[in-house]
Amino acid sequence: MDIDQASTFLCGSILIALGIAVLGILIVFLNNIFARFWKPVQWVNTIPGMTPRRFATEEELAKTDPKL
Repeated sequence: MDIDQASTFLCGSILIALGIAVLGILIVFLNNIFARFWKPVQWVNTIPGMTPRRFATEEELAKTDPKL
């Protein structure tokens, strides 16, 4: 490898690294701009027959109708 190939490789590596860094910064910037307009995705509710499971707290049990 002579000096011309080595300098071309070095310049290419630096430019690719800078391009990846700029692309990452752009993705984070756009994510911060559009995050307030996105709604969270509920994967559990998209599958039929599956509901999220959780336990009731004492306060929630106290609010329920005692006739049930």
